[in-house]
Order: sequence, then C-alpha cells, then structure tokens
Amino acid sequence: MMDVIDGGFFTTVQDGGRIGYRNAGVPVGGVMDAWAYRLANALVGNEGDEAVLEATMSGPTLRFHVETVIAVCGGDFPCTLNGEPMAMWKPVIIRPGDVLKVGVCQAGWRAYIAVSGGIGVPSVMGSRSTYVPAQLGGLSGRPLQPGDVLPIGTAREHNIRKPFRWGLSSDAGRYIDGKTKTVRAVPGPEYSEFTPESRRQFFAARYHVTPQSDRIGYRLSGPALVLGREREMVSEAVVFGTVQVPTSGQPIVLMADSQTTGGYPRIAQVAAADLPVLAQARPGDRIQFQPVAPEEAVQLYIEQQRRLGRWIAAIRRQWGEKDEND
Repeated sequence: MMDVIDGGFFTTVQDGGRIGYRNAGVPVGGVMDAWAYRLANALVGNEGDEAVLEATMSGPTLRFHVETVIAVCGGDFPCTLNGEPMAMWKPVIIRPGDVLKVGVCQAGWRAYIAVSGGIGVPSVMGSRSTYVPAQLGGLSGRPLQPGDVLPIGTAREHNIRKPFRWGLSSDAGRYIDGKTKTVRAVPGPEYSEFTPESRRQFFAARYHVTPQSDRIGYRLSGPALVLGREREMVSEAVVFGTVQVPTSGQPIVLMADSQTTGGYPRIAQVAAADLPVLAQARPGDRIQFQPVAPEEAVQLYIEQQRRLGRWIAAIRRQWGEKDEND
C-alpha cells in the first residue's frame, strides 16, 4: 500500500488503455506517453502493461508501506526520496516509510511513476485506466486526492538487497526537449477540402498549445484554417492524434481521452510515433506539423517500436532476465 499525502496537480492511474469498447462510445484512454510508460514499467521489472501513476505538471507525494522498486520517467520532474534528490529513468529501492515527492516539471508535461507489481486498483472493462469524464476506472474514476490509499499489485521475485547501479541514459527522454516540437502528420480525410492557403499554413505555421488543453484534446492557436466551401458533416471516427478543425478555424488535436466520433473536418492525423512528443507538450509550447506519407508514418512507428524493444531488452538483461527475442 501507499498513502497519498499530496495528489499533485492532476495525477491519475493509467495503463495501456481500454481496448474493444469504441463501438459503445468508450474511448481507449490510457497513458498519453506510451514511450515513458513502457520504459518505467520495464525499469521496475514489470511485464509491460501494469498500471502506473500519470502526473501532469506537478506530481504527487506518496508514503510507502512496503518494500518495492519504483521508477519515474517522462518529463523533467525534480524528485526527492525522504528529502534527498532522486534520479529519474532508473530503478530505485523503496523501504517501508519512505516518502517520494515528485515536484513541478521543468521540461515536458507528464511523468510516469511505476511500482513493481503495478497499481492494484480494480480492472474495469479490461483496464485500470482512469477516464475522468465518465468517472470510470482508476481510483473512483478521479484524480488522486490527499488521504487516498493505493494498493500495490503482487511483484515478481526481485533482488533488491543492494542499490541499483544502472539506469537509462538521457537519450531516453530527449524527445521532451525544446519549446518547439516537430510533430509528423499524415493529411486527413478532409485535407483536400481546405483552401490551398490553409493547407500550406497548416504545415508551415507554428501553432501554440493553449491553456485550454487536457487529456481530451489540445486546443491550438495560430493561423485560422478555412474550408474551400462550407458543408455539413456527419460524425466520423476519430482517434488519438486526429487533428480536427472547428468553425473557429483553430485546430484541435484529439488526445487519449477524446470522444470516439466527431463532426468537424479532419485535416490531419498525427503519426503514432510522435504521439509521445505531443503528450509532453505543455501550454505555451509550439507545434510544428511536418507532412509525411502514410507509408512513412507506418515505418516510423515500426522503427520506434524496435528501438523501444532494444531499450527494454537491455533493461531485462540488467534484471538478469532472458529476453523473449534472444
């Protein structure tokens, strides 16, 4: 078990998402930054899809009641353990009574706190992820609050008798750097219906992430995008990374908790490989969309997953485990 002393700005329980319910209007949800999530789980010796805590802007303060291993990955968040600085991107031994404090982010926007065995809240519709709009999953379907108690799942057998001398290099988190984030995107189904100037501006301009952005969608501010002719649209399928353009002309990038259908024209679809980059964009950051062909977007994702697989294999070797691909 662990006690929540402070819940941070917006900290929720998340995992890989709720698969198979989009036809009923239930979004997949789950973690916004799958890269940091999977590496955090690997670092603590988890299988890969255990529930973690996703912190936005400022993290929680937690008191542990068990011996375990934790790791914090994602944006650049100052962390302390019992008041002493604690490194991110590496496994850290926790003893009963230890207090972890995850502070206010200095770069990026989200941190992932993994615990060996995962966060043991009940599974709802096949997932432990919190979907706040419907108060579904996680801990009572809401962000953490002071006084909450979080169960920890059963950890695999690990040797935690001496400190870990290893962790990931800074390369693992390099994608969070910079106030301008380049995000590759495929032209969407209604791309050709926008004026030539709007199509040019979408990929030429830098759009600011506004404060009206959350896990449902990022509202962007920049040159207004205009259709060649007005028309009524029926609701069509949308997913994480779909870029819609409402009547204001200011694009909205749909995020993990977005609805399953939408009635605004879809000018683009963010490449899956760049969703972690987008997830770490904070209000005030600039988004530069870069066009890619669908085939290139697929290849980028395949290459990213191979790179992630190599990181995870290296971590498992440190744990003394044989990787399934060896």
